[in-house]
Amino acid sequence: MSLLILVLWAAGCAHRGVLRLSWSPLYWPFLAFLAIAIAQLLAGWSLDRVATREAVLKLVTNFLFFFLVGQLLNAHAGNGRTLEWFGLIVTLLAFAVCFLALAQLYWGHDRQMIYWTFPARGAPFGPYVNHNNYAGLMEMLLPISVAYILSRYWHSSLIFLFWCGVGLVTISIWISGSRGATLGLFVEGMVLAGILLWKRPRGIAPRYLVLLAGVLLICGITFSWLVSTGRVGGRAWSVFETHRSLGVTLGDRWRVGIDTLHMIRTHPWTGVGVGCFESIFPKYLSVPMEMHWTHAHDDILEAVAETGLPGLALILVALALFLRVAFHRLKVRLRYGWGWMQMGAALGVVGLLVHSLVDFNLRVPANAAWFVVCLAIATHPRSARRETPKVVWEPAEEPGGEFLTQ
Repeated sequence: MSLLILVLWAAGCAHRGVLRLSWSPLYWPFLAFLAIAIAQLLAGWSLDRVATREAVLKLVTNFLFFFLVGQLLNAHAGNGRTLEWFGLIVTLLAFAVCFLALAQLYWGHDRQMIYWTFPARGAPFGPYVNHNNYAGLMEMLLPISVAYILSRYWHSSLIFLFWCGVGLVTISIWISGSRGATLGLFVEGMVLAGILLWKRPRGIAPRYLVLLAGVLLICGITFSWLVSTGRVGGRAWSVFETHRSLGVTLGDRWRVGIDTLHMIRTHPWTGVGVGCFESIFPKYLSVPMEMHWTHAHDDILEAVAETGLPGLALILVALALFLRVAFHRLKVRLRYGWGWMQMGAALGVVGLLVHSLVDFNLRVPANAAWFVVCLAIATHPRSARRETPKVVWEPAEEPGGEFLTQ
């Protein structure tokens, strides 16, 4: 799919006779991380060549998505409206996936089935075999939905239906029983509240904070009623009970984290190889466990173990660049609908990064693809230029290349 979109984009540029490139500063750390993975593969530093080869393919695919979203949704002066339509599509997608998950939960004869057809072990929810992965997707889509609704000045019952959908998505995350996603949602909410209070976007009154608080209160009451009446399983309420074990205890995660640090200490400069954690980690497991650890339940720690200290440096650089670009001149951008979409995408990135400290959503291909889509929307500069020279490079700091009205 990524290659097909790339070919179509290139054909469109050739047809118009114009190549307009939108440049994101995150290209550099992304390409450098990909270069490390390729070097591990070619130089024989990887301890599992097959796993690293697969990881390189996934990284290339995600980079193509990252590049293409930046070009298709940000590079042209007339596509700010397209970015707003993207917000509507994401909102409808979140509602549809949420409805599927709840329908399978309530009207499925066997709750271990996906699409009422495919059996899955563990804790499937919606189209995912793991409840945490469903929640990871929703915490990226939900902020874009909220941003889209806040950017619309509707005076009809339609906005009420949209807020009901947001509440239903929030409840579905709690029903899934994902503590990491609940923490991510909390951080997203705090950042959004801070933006609305300190940035004071035009057209957004303090009453919107009361509205958001009211939506959360209604969600909490509805969720409590569903649990107390037995309409959802016991797993749902456990999202707020930290003493309960959901298969992988906090102590187990802590133990695996320490053993992963031992892996980093053994291979500090070259790492064990991107994608090699599952095959290499059993050698570093200090305490015998019945579980087979496919991932470290900490995406950052696992990435450092696989790429060494150079990978850690790139992660820190990328994080600093993201925070600088995604929230730069935010008050000015929030005057336009596309600015709200960028803010919602940035909040989705923040939420999943928080969740990734205790889980491995970035190792799930679908969630990783949505993550780079949100990252591209949040960090690519917007342009309002009308001229069409043959090649245009638009760095994020170029005067007139960002935050202009259409």
